[in-house]
Amino acid sequence: MLLRRLALALVFAVAGLLPAVAMPMLLVDRDTLQVLYAQDAGQPWHPASLTKLMTAYVAFEEIAKGTVTLDTPVTLSKKAVSVAPAKSGLAVGASVSLKDALYILIVKSANDIAVAIAETVGGDEARFVGKMNDVAQRMGLTSTHFTNPHGLHDPAQVISARDIAIVSLYIEQSFPQYMPIFATGAVRLGKARLESQNALLTGFAGAIGMKTGYVCASGLNLVSAVDRNGRRLLAVVLGGSSGRERNERAAELLLKGLSGSAQPTGQTVLNLANAAGRAPVDMRSNICGKDAATYVKAQEALFPMGLKDQPSYLTDQIAMKEYTAVDLGRIRTGIALPRPRPSHAPIFASEPVVAEVALDAALRPGLAVNVGGGVPYPRPRPVFLQ
Repeated sequence: MLLRRLALALVFAVAGLLPAVAMPMLLVDRDTLQVLYAQDAGQPWHPASLTKLMTAYVAFEEIAKGTVTLDTPVTLSKKAVSVAPAKSGLAVGASVSLKDALYILIVKSANDIAVAIAETVGGDEARFVGKMNDVAQRMGLTSTHFTNPHGLHDPAQVISARDIAIVSLYIEQSFPQYMPIFATGAVRLGKARLESQNALLTGFAGAIGMKTGYVCASGLNLVSAVDRNGRRLLAVVLGGSSGRERNERAAELLLKGLSGSAQPTGQTVLNLANAAGRAPVDMRSNICGKDAATYVKAQEALFPMGLKDQPSYLTDQIAMKEYTAVDLGRIRTGIALPRPRPSHAPIFASEPVVAEVALDAALRPGLAVNVGGGVPYPRPRPVFLQ
């Protein structure tokens, strides 16, 4: 069987049907940032829905700055609903909280929600994308450029395995409180159940996220983080020929790191070089073109893990974590308020203002104590004679 696979792979290679550039792959120790394995990790690539990791990061930053909150309504505009799938299933004018929107963004990879978040957080999509590129510059992502918040294909939207690993590490370092979002496997929204395509969440012990992505030009991408036996690892796989391949290759990388067979290379992910000047690889002909079936068969011959009657790295049985989001419906705006009531002059004079008791700063961080500005206590009512 092995000889047959090797012979088949050789036939495909001679025919020129295997990729000119190997699949970019990267394995990083999240505690030390040491690179344990790297293959074309600096090659520019189309990120597809891995883009949404940066979309989430920008939203997290704006929440931290106080420009929005987790309760801020995210309303789906006509533009948001018009984008291509995957979608949330919500109608034009429907709203969810920003918290629920972030769950739907990451778990379902909903493109309509990505646009709605961008419009809510950035004011409009273009300004939000500007924030994404500003963050990329501050992070030192030298092979990264964004043109949209969802990852639907644009030739100018690029990233590298090295850069997307850094985005993922920054999310965990700066906003660990949001990591449960990435470990969630399904979101219930009304009667719908929106599921993640990350098979490691239910088949690889210790998996805690983070994101899948797919367009024809990128192939199938995956960023996966794992905590197991005191080790904290991050794997990136770009350009898979199928969901099976990307998931199994990520699991293989992680197992090599966990077993110790993948050792530090002497580089950290921060000083790992990007391939400056290279054009991004376009996988469209191999993934969605006329050569796709032949290409997939060649990849299966080279890497059969997870195929029928073949061994798999995804053998653990893990209960899927679920989250319930709430459709807030249409939030009415622009409604005229009722006419104000006539002014009312109080009969009784006010008592001197009583200062508010000072609150512990830890209970109300960042808010000034209201001294001398409280509402006066009312005077006691008069006693009426019987």
